[in-house]
Amino acid sequence: MPTTIDTPGLVDLRKLIRDVSDFPKPGILFRDITPLLQSPAGLSLAVEFLTQPYRDKRIEIVVGAESRGFIFGTAVARNLSAGFVPIRKPGKLPADTFSKTYDLEYGTDTFEIHTDAVKSGQRVLMVDDLLATGGTMKACCELVEQLGGVIVGIAFLIELADLEGIQKLKKWDVYSVLTYD
Repeated sequence: MPTTIDTPGLVDLRKLIRDVSDFPKPGILFRDITPLLQSPAGLSLAVEFLTQPYRDKRIEIVVGAESRGFIFGTAVARNLSAGFVPIRKPGKLPADTFSKTYDLEYGTDTFEIHTDAVKSGQRVLMVDDLLATGGTMKACCELVEQLGGVIVGIAFLIELADLEGIQKLKKWDVYSVLTYD
């Protein structure tokens, strides 16, 4: 069951997320975070809301998936005095990697992580901007667990609840700042 927070600040964050119809294809309503990223107060508030539930969880590493997971993940890692680990598309990491191929709506995709990125037993927070169908984050979590990382939680700025991506992530504790139905 996802956790969300309800404060007056969330109203302000919602105003900074632009709805773009028919992107990237007809019938899709895209939640564009670009205006939020452009707002110093909005970005700061979003990062704080992503950080808050984990301040006392002894997080050692924050992991973010390419590419918007880098934006929020590094800021959350800084707030938690933790390290940051990127998960990237194939061929982008210079040292030895593990890879995970996962299903998309129309095809497959692959992510990679350095084989030495997470130490066995390290407490890990997974961070990304959006939970849609859940396949991307599930693959990322499986990579971290393959390295022996202990996933303490998964934090998203936005959850698209009607896509039921949370179902693929039942194994882990999921927190979403904003939920759209």
